[in-house]
Amino acid sequence: MRATTLLNTVLGIKFTRVTGVEFTQDGLVCDVEPTTEIPCCGGCGRRVRKVYDQRKPRLWRHLDLAGMSLELRYAPRRLRCAACGVTTEMVPWADPMSWFTHAFEQTVGYLAQESSKTVVSTMMRVAWATVGAIIGRVVERMLPSDRLAGLTHIGVDELSYRKHHKYVTIVVDHMTGRVVWAREGKNAETLRSFFEELGTERCALIQAVTIDMSKAYISAVSESAPNAQIIFDRFHVQRLVHDALDEVRRAEVRTLEDSQERSALKNTRFALQKNPWNLTKIEQTKLTELPKTNATLYRAYLLKESFAAILDRRQPNVVLMKLEEWISWAKHSGLKPFARVARTIAQHLDGIVAYVATGLSNARSEGTNGKVRTITRRSYGLHGASALIALIHLCCSGLNLQPVHVLPRFHQN
Repeated sequence: MRATTLLNTVLGIKFTRVTGVEFTQDGLVCDVEPTTEIPCCGGCGRRVRKVYDQRKPRLWRHLDLAGMSLELRYAPRRLRCAACGVTTEMVPWADPMSWFTHAFEQTVGYLAQESSKTVVSTMMRVAWATVGAIIGRVVERMLPSDRLAGLTHIGVDELSYRKHHKYVTIVVDHMTGRVVWAREGKNAETLRSFFEELGTERCALIQAVTIDMSKAYISAVSESAPNAQIIFDRFHVQRLVHDALDEVRRAEVRTLEDSQERSALKNTRFALQKNPWNLTKIEQTKLTELPKTNATLYRAYLLKESFAAILDRRQPNVVLMKLEEWISWAKHSGLKPFARVARTIAQHLDGIVAYVATGLSNARSEGTNGKVRTITRRSYGLHGASALIALIHLCCSGLNLQPVHVLPRFHQN
């Protein structure tokens, strides 16, 4: 069997033939050419008969062969396309402007889903930054052309990916649990760009949006999706009450002069913040003695527990009535932190009750953020938001990449 025939069978690239083989210091170089007679434009994909000129041979990196680096060599033609002007022809084994074959890039994408970029760059023998560029092309090629189709219930949350307050806004589809959109920034303009991309007609189909209590997100959703029900995430709402409780505890600690009493009250922090069923015996003892040692802090603790109990209910009308009673109690409790939180909750009452009515929260978004944080730690740093966004789509958008396995193609005479 001739070497070119053997490599044609081994490579298994459609619409491609091997015309020559050469060994170099780096590995193996195969001369290839498309089997199609009429070339296609690399910009629009149309068949173009007018050839402008022939460029110099260039190399495309392919998957290693028996531990050796394997490259494909071809001199692409430049075409005079009626729509795109003078462009380079499309080759069947790689994307335009890429120095790597489809098989190589898909393997890199699969490995990047499962391991760190450092491992991928070492195994595939490419630069660390090149892995990020390849991931971007794989995502662009593999994701559906319209990822925003059919959205009705979405969750919006931001993620801090670097120091100095660098953020990415992520939109998750509650129906599928997949990331459908991500963009650098966390302000109203960032989220408005999502709704602009979605379009007016599809914005009208959005039924529910789960967000935190960010004024920027609230204004963007209210302006762009007026038919959507804004639902405030329970975690963010309840955290306001927990923070108020901790603020009261710190204020009470500062009023004590006795060092032992101050230390004892300071050590009640975790007992106060925990759910009652998670308390240890020692923590239960601390809370049992709290009404005698500090009635003010105990009143704050009761406010926290009663608020959590209200959100555990399943009747929206009852929850609305109980929240209004809780707001009145907090405002007249004599505790400034709780009075401030009560005013905030009163302003966002409809969105909080909507959580009880729909059962939706930002749990999917928070789970996605946890996965993304794992990805960023696994990557040992990212140079910019674009690299992070590409990784988010690669790992959290439902892409099911598989390693490239080529079956031999036998030709019968």
